[in-house]
Amino acid sequence: MSQVTSSTVKAASAPRNGKKYFTLEEAHRALPLVKRIAADIQVTQAQRLRLHAELSGGLAQLSNSQQDRLQAEFEKATSRLEELVDEISRVGVELKDPSRALLDFPCLYEGREVLLCWKADEPTITHWHEVEGGFAGRKSVALLHV
Repeated sequence: MSQVTSSTVKAASAPRNGKKYFTLEEAHRALPLVKRIAADIQVTQAQRLRLHAELSGGLAQLSNSQQDRLQAEFEKATSRLEELVDEISRVGVELKDPSRALLDFPCLYEGREVLLCWKADEPTITHWHEVEGGFAGRKSVALLHV
């Protein structure tokens, strides 16, 4: 890979077709907000999964009022999750896995889109991958030469 300066990446990271592209620096600046949203996503997804398991596993043992209550809670959690996903999307970040809070920040590098990758147990953005490479193809951001 050829070396790309930070100013080159910034100039190249102008949105294309309305899509937000981040430089590594911009992604790091957005991370505190994204972490808060991601934490809410994880909690809400865990709640949804618990409620789904209760509804799926115990319907025969639950009264109608208990089923209705659980169903209402599940629908409320689902609506909340949708709101959080919309919120993170408005920032320009792509949610890949709500349970692990696995997120991608689109970035332009050497004229192509790559994804700066972060998940909830990581203190900062340390990896990226090709769009088609996915999580398994993660590489150190040090290889981006920015």
